[in-house]
Amino acid sequence: MLVMFRFLLPLLIVLTVVYVVLSIYSRRVRRRKLAERWDSKDVLTVDRETFIRRGLERYDRSFRRKLILGVYIVPLTLIAILIYVTNFM
Repeated sequence: MLVMFRFLLPLLIVLTVVYVVLSIYSRRVRRRKLAERWDSKDVLTVDRETFIRRGLERYDRSFRRKLILGVYIVPLTLIAILIYVTNFM
């Protein structure tokens, strides 16, 4: 059991770093796309910062944002399947 924790703790730390970096990158890409979209419009009823802020609020509630949690789910699921197959099949 102790060996499992010695393996999982560094893995969780690495996955957390990957998750944070991926989240920041994804949010920056979204912000850039919103800014480009605002710049390409001719007539808008709101200023640029409000448009970007509202777009990022929608992005925070989106399914795409939740897909980034796959950084945790996929590797841990694969490890669990590998352990199960190795020990019980």
